Amino acid sequence: MQATVEEKRATAFAESSPRSLTRALADLRDGFAARELWSHLGWQDIKQRYRRSVLGPFWITISQAVIALGLGLLYGVLFGQNFQTFLPYVLTGLITWTFIQNCLTEGMETFIANEGLIKHLPAPISIYTLRTVWRQFLMFAHNAIVYVVVVGVFFVNLSQPYATSDQDGICKPGLTCHPGLDWHWFLGIPGFLLVIVNMAWITMFFGIISTRFRDFPQLINAIVQLMFYLTPIVWPLDQLTSPAGPRHELAGVVLPIIKLNPIYHLIQVVRAPFIGQVVSPWSYVVCGGMAIVGWFVTVFMMRNYRARISYWV
Repeated sequence: MQATVEEKRATAFAESSPRSLTRALADLRDGFAARELWSHLGWQDIKQRYRRSVLGPFWITISQAVIALGLGLLYGVLFGQNFQTFLPYVLTGLITWTFIQNCLTEGMETFIANEGLIKHLPAPISIYTLRTVWRQFLMFAHNAIVYVVVVGVFFVNLSQPYATSDQDGICKPGLTCHPGLDWHWFLGIPGFLLVIVNMAWITMFFGIISTRFRDFPQLINAIVQLMFYLTPIVWPLDQLTSPAGPRHELAGVVLPIIKLNPIYHLIQVVRAPFIGQVVSPWSYVVCGGMAIVGWFVTVFMMRNYRARISYWV
């Protein structure tokens, strides 16, 4: 009986302690339950950003369309790519990259930007993480309009086997041929959900670190800019993978680096199904492993430091 009483006291103390795993998990649970709050805040962020604008949030769509068209034309000419299949490749890569980049950069400011609410509103800290991710999802949804238009225009080229590294987009011996749009398109939806799960823990993890160490965002911003050029977003990977590709001799050096690049796998699980390309199972393994390990580490960090965020901001 005495042992039972002692165990209950120990459990009660653990649950009341700021450094409690139970309280950290409860914070996540309560944050998800308050979806009306963080969804409303995220939508208000979009409306406030484009306040008094005639087109409002659709400027996001126009901006993405102009950037994708410009880069598609420029790099298509530089790399000798087929425009009808290369433009969707660049567009889907840019849309996914924009979502990831904004979650990284704005995620580091997620608690700092919500200083007033954190100090005066008794709410789970996970609400501010979900607010950031939800806001970026809304921006992704606006950018997806451009994807629908581009796929509609070039559907004939994407609905059959094609090769982006050929001027005519025709599969030829020695080129990397993609199967084209089919039922695999639906794999892009769980792929994007996998990206969201990863961006949620990254936003929370980086947000806590950046709140404590204010130089951390400067370092990450520099790394993010570098990762854009190291990741095949606006330059075609087929030039390395195709035996007839002009950069095939560099494949032995560059491909291992790309396969170890987590950003590439996060983009690939979304981009490849949406433009009729095959996703490597290794990309799903990397993204799934990142989600499991990342959330494990993030919950541990929340257990130790979530109570200090209100003092750090």
